[in-house]
Amino acid sequence: MYSRHRFPSEIMSHCVWLYYTVPLSYRDIEKMMLYRGIEVTYETIREWC
Repeated sequence: MYSRHRFPSEIMSHCVWLYYTVPLSYRDIEKMMLYRGIEVTYETIREWC
């Protein structure tokens, strides 16, 4: 589903799930991923959603 992307599909799906399930902003999700050691920008998360 997410072919030719930098991040694994599990990470992308988790970020999209967080955005649509929990009332979080793109920047909040960016911070959550950073705490887990994954550097992804809020703009990238916005494009996924």
